[in-house]
Amino acid sequence: MARIADASLAAAVSEAGGLGIIACGGAHLDWVEEQVRKARSLTDKPIGANVMLMDPRAAEVAQLLADLKIDAVTTGAGSPVDYLPLWKEAGIKVIPVVATTAQAKRMERLGADAVVAEGTEAGGHVGELTTMALVPSVREAVSIPVIAAGGIADGRGLCAAFALGAEGVQMGTRFLTVEECTVCDPWKQKVLGAKDSDTIVTGRGTGHPVRGLKNRFARECRKRELACTNPDDLEGMYAGSLKRAVEGDMENGSVMAGQIAAVVRERGTAAQVISQVIEEAEALCNLDIESLAALNARQGRMLDD
Repeated sequence: MARIADASLAAAVSEAGGLGIIACGGAHLDWVEEQVRKARSLTDKPIGANVMLMDPRAAEVAQLLADLKIDAVTTGAGSPVDYLPLWKEAGIKVIPVVATTAQAKRMERLGADAVVAEGTEAGGHVGELTTMALVPSVREAVSIPVIAAGGIADGRGLCAAFALGAEGVQMGTRFLTVEECTVCDPWKQKVLGAKDSDTIVTGRGTGHPVRGLKNRFARECRKRELACTNPDDLEGMYAGSLKRAVEGDMENGSVMAGQIAAVVRERGTAAQVISQVIEEAEALCNLDIESLAALNARQGRMLDD
């Protein structure tokens, strides 16, 4: 959620009982520090940050987050091996996003505290495996906590994630429409109006696939990708696409969102979303959320033993 998940959204999620994440991808260091300090002024609950490791400023962001002693770091688009010792020494929980079981096992060996197993249903940068296939495979492969992501927006998704062996969930698309999310209103409206067939993945040929909502930009990307013989020729096409979307251009920008946008029909607040998701899951599972999480944690320890 680069250029989207800022202090406003992160603080609201944390205050409501989740773990709010500030997205640092593509951001200047001054902005990152400002957002961390702002979030801490809005809540005394833990705050996390996401580092996109392919960002040219990743090393500087990593050091800044260590200096700020952020509570948790999630990582994507690369391996955090170069920064794990730095973060661990600063007392930061490190939670890499993984798209395969092999990645999850490697992150556990390196000392990660947990992993986010993200299926291809998710918005933004995605892998190939679905959440349904990925989460149980990762659960069987590692003993650290597994957080499910991709295609989760309500209590049904949370309950299913626990059934697959996860101990928590990460949601992005569902929070695009909440009041505390500062993304432009046309983006929110596009999510609220989405159907189940309204997302598309572009960039698979470049090695950096991204899922977003269909528009003129996405269709042109797909058309040129299918006709292209050299992926390097496509890089310029994606430049600035997220910035255009953030500024309100819903036809010529990359409007990232996951497949679960089809079931997002309300705005509300972050607190209302979290409360509703938990209530729905507890009603469906006939168990309280803490009991479900504890059960999966015990399963993980048994695998480790």
